Amino acid sequence: MTDQISKSGLQAAYLGMSLSIDPFDRENLAYFEFCAAHDYRLQQCCNCHLIRYPPMTACPWCLSREAAWTPVETRGTVISYTEVTHAIQPAFARHLPYLVLFAQLDTQRGVPTDHESLVVVGNLVDADGKLAPPELTARVGIGTRVKMTFTDIAHDLSLPQWCVDPDANQPTPWRYPVPEHEPSGRVRGRS
Repeated sequence: MTDQISKSGLQAAYLGMSLSIDPFDRENLAYFEFCAAHDYRLQQCCNCHLIRYPPMTACPWCLSREAAWTPVETRGTVISYTEVTHAIQPAFARHLPYLVLFAQLDTQRGVPTDHESLVVVGNLVDADGKLAPPELTARVGIGTRVKMTFTDIAHDLSLPQWCVDPDANQPTPWRYPVPEHEPSGRVRGRS
């Protein structure tokens, strides 16, 4: 893992994938500064008081450019997911299959509308912050209760990720139906 903060912004590597944040991207630099401290905060509009994600220059509801970073509850519910079975990034191949979760935060749920709540994207990880193994990914789906954790990938960069909330009453999650054989012809779950 390498990291560098300079006039070129923030650069690091995660599982062999290069990550960079441009020095002029003030909103994302601030967001990841809080994440590096394991302090999850999002922008709250100073005009309409709605919290927004992802970080951006102006409020998507009232267009005000004034915002303050506010602490946010880091628990939520999976409302959708993508199960990655073919790695485009070679370093991710040994972690297949892995899940990318779309989790609706408990904070500001149903506001401003049921369809515009705070939904944060992140990988499913285990308790140690590593991409979840297949036996865990098979148990997670729509409805699973999750909590945020941070994966430190560099001195000043941590990625917000999701793990199963061990304190939550877990419903039986809904999972997308999976064909017996993947398009590649290999049997699901076998190399």
